[in-house]
Amino acid sequence: YLCSSSAPGEEEPHRPRRSENMASHSAHISSDKRFLIFFDFDETIVDETSDDMVVQAAPGQYLPDWLKDTYQSGRYNEYMQRVLAYLAEQGVTESDIRSIMEKLPATPGMLTLFQFLRTRPPQDFEVVLVSDANTFFIESWLRRTGARQLFHRIFANPATFNKDGRLVLRPFHSHDCPRCPNNMCKQVIVRDYVARRTQERGRPYQRVFYVGDGANDFCPALSLGPRDVAFPRRDFPMHRLITETHEAMPGEFKAVTVPWVSGEDVVQRLRKLVAE
Repeated sequence: YLCSSSAPGEEEPHRPRRSENMASHSAHISSDKRFLIFFDFDETIVDETSDDMVVQAAPGQYLPDWLKDTYQSGRYNEYMQRVLAYLAEQGVTESDIRSIMEKLPATPGMLTLFQFLRTRPPQDFEVVLVSDANTFFIESWLRRTGARQLFHRIFANPATFNKDGRLVLRPFHSHDCPRCPNNMCKQVIVRDYVARRTQERGRPYQRVFYVGDGANDFCPALSLGPRDVAFPRRDFPMHRLITETHEAMPGEFKAVTVPWVSGEDVVQRLRKLVAE
C-alpha cells in the first residue's frame, strides 16, 4: 500500500532540488513544534474546486467540447495545462484569474480553524498545505484572506505566468503509486516531509493530523500511525474510502478518524488533543 517514488535506499538526485522549487519555502521552521497538520485545498479549505472555477474566466463561462474531450483519466494536470493555454488565447489575464480565485468561498468553519491555529502558542502547530491544485490559485486565495502566514510549507503544482501572460502549469513530480494521478502522490510528499523534518528536529512529532476530502487525500492518510488523526470531510470520497477500508481490511487504516462537516468540528478535537 505504501507508494514510493524511488527504490528503497536509492537517491533520486533531481527530486529534493525540484520539490524545493515547487514548494513555497519558509527559511527556517523551528524544531519545537509538537504537532504537524496537513491541509488539502480544494473542497477542504475552499468550498469549490479551483480548477473548475477558473472556467468562469472563459468566454461565456464554458469550455468548448473539443477541449473537454481531450481529458484523459489520471492526466488531469496535462488537461489543465491545455485549459490555461486556451484561456490565455481568449485574452484572459492574470488579474482575471486572480479575482476569480480570491472570491472562492471558504469551507464552513475553516476560517475559525485557521484562527484557532493562529492563536495557539508557537510551539503547537507546524502547518503544511498539500494540494493537486496549483501554486498561483492557492497563493491568490491565501493572500486575499490573510491566511498565507499560517502555512510553513505549500506543496502544489507549480504555476507561473510567462512573458506572453499565459499561466504555465507543470506537474509536481513523478512517482509510481498506482492509486494517484501521474503528477502527484500526496503520500510520497507527506512521508518524505515527515521523515525529513523528524531527522532535522531529532525527534518525531507528538501527533500528525491530515485534513482533507478527496480520494487523493486517502493515500497520504494511509501513512498515518495509530496516534495520528485523519480528518476526512464527512461523506466525501476520503471518508468513504476510509470506511470501506475498515470494512474490507480491518487494521489497514491505522489513524483515528474524525469526520467533519465544519472546520469547527476539527477545532473541537484539536482542543482536546493539545490539552492532553
